[in-house]
Amino acid sequence: MTGSDAAGVALVTGGASGIGAACCALLRERGWRTASLDLNAADTDVSVQADVSQARAVRSAVERVVDDLGPIDLLVTAAGYYEEGLDVADIPRERWDRMLAVILGGTVNAVSAVLPGMLERDRGCVVAISSELALAGSATDLHYVAAKGAVLGLIKSLAVEVARTGVRVNAVAPGPTDTPLLAADSIWREPEYLTTLPLGRLVRPQEIAGAVYYLATEGSQYCGEVISPNAGAVI
Repeated sequence: MTGSDAAGVALVTGGASGIGAACCALLRERGWRTASLDLNAADTDVSVQADVSQARAVRSAVERVVDDLGPIDLLVTAAGYYEEGLDVADIPRERWDRMLAVILGGTVNAVSAVLPGMLERDRGCVVAISSELALAGSATDLHYVAAKGAVLGLIKSLAVEVARTGVRVNAVAPGPTDTPLLAADSIWREPEYLTTLPLGRLVRPQEIAGAVYYLATEGSQYCGEVISPNAGAVI
């Protein structure tokens, strides 16, 4: 979709809370019909409760959304979770596997289910939510950073694959964002960290949603781009 007045059908994974919920709210405000795929129920036109790491469940969810709302014009992959305070040697294999299954696998599953319909219609937009940590690295959450970094590689490669079609693929890599994903005692909430940011504060989920909306509408010139609203953490 392009143009400031464009609206259509959007599917947001992880749409029940945090950045995903903010994306759904902004899109509905701008006239889009929205669907969420999340473990929890969401305030959207269609809310499907499913695990994004399960490819069959994602395909079924996409089929339901298309049946109820019509072809999907925008896919936002925001589903994920965060763990911090773990050195690499202390991360059990099952935590590595789960993190990669949800963040990278969930993105792959959603794209694989939605992209064929977009290509058939020669139109559509995919925006993946990665992380500023995928750009800068981090010492105590390597499984999360690795998964988010893999998403960037996937999105850049997919953008090249479909660049000559009517489908655009990009990513947003937020800095630490003021959502429930960050625990109250998170290092990213500590005043010592916030004072290192030029803006001196966490990013708001509504600001991330604004970046997603721009890529889905006005940002028709972007292909494989990574926009990182991060309060100046990476300049």
